[in-house]
Amino acid sequence: MLTEQERERYARQILLFGEEGQERLKKAKVFIAGAGGLGCPIALYLAVAGVGEIRLVDRDTVDRTNLNRQVLHWEKDLGMPKVRSAEAKLREANPDIRIKAVATTIDETNARDMVTGADLIVDAMDNFPTRYLLNREALRSGVPLIHGAIRGFDGQVATIVPGRTACLECIFPEAPPAEVFPVVGTTPGIIGLIQANEAIKYITGAGDLLAGRLLIWDGLAATLETFTVEPRPDCPVCGGEMRP
Repeated sequence: MLTEQERERYARQILLFGEEGQERLKKAKVFIAGAGGLGCPIALYLAVAGVGEIRLVDRDTVDRTNLNRQVLHWEKDLGMPKVRSAEAKLREANPDIRIKAVATTIDETNARDMVTGADLIVDAMDNFPTRYLLNREALRSGVPLIHGAIRGFDGQVATIVPGRTACLECIFPEAPPAEVFPVVGTTPGIIGLIQANEAIKYITGAGDLLAGRLLIWDGLAATLETFTVEPRPDCPVCGGEMRP
């Protein structure tokens, strides 16, 4: 049940999807992989929306080169683990929710434990090997994965629903080369908020998800396009024994 304080805090959202939708947000557990350019706006907006539990995982510490885009990290946080810096801001933004912050590398030894019990997985990573690992765990557990990626002025989002849509490796069968990529701070802001919006829609049941679609943002042209993506029968992940 919502408290009176929560009814007041979320009054404008309750006008959209009712108290039932807000209670779904309160009960939800969301795992966010990454507390950087994408993870910061995703976590912030899910926190203020009233998602009951946010699990935030990142291995890095705050560096000055992060500060043009990672909005939960400030000058005073330099050298601090990103998850601790983000946790402090999120608790101030909404003290009524639970934040579980873990400073570690996501790998094959711990990914399953991190996903266990989560209602949703949000990919806010900067590398495809970890994204592929999250994709496999999403398929194994039957938990949807909201993918986001950025470079420069451009970005992309897709919502992977196990058993219903193409998986991440159907869409991107080969990982792009690893690089230190350029980025302007508005790009992860835009893409991260689309991911957060997808998460809110999934939890509350509002609207249509980006399921079976890949959204492409071209920041220089200020255009958004979506493309249909189909499962690949020869996909080694969702086309085989990993399918739930």
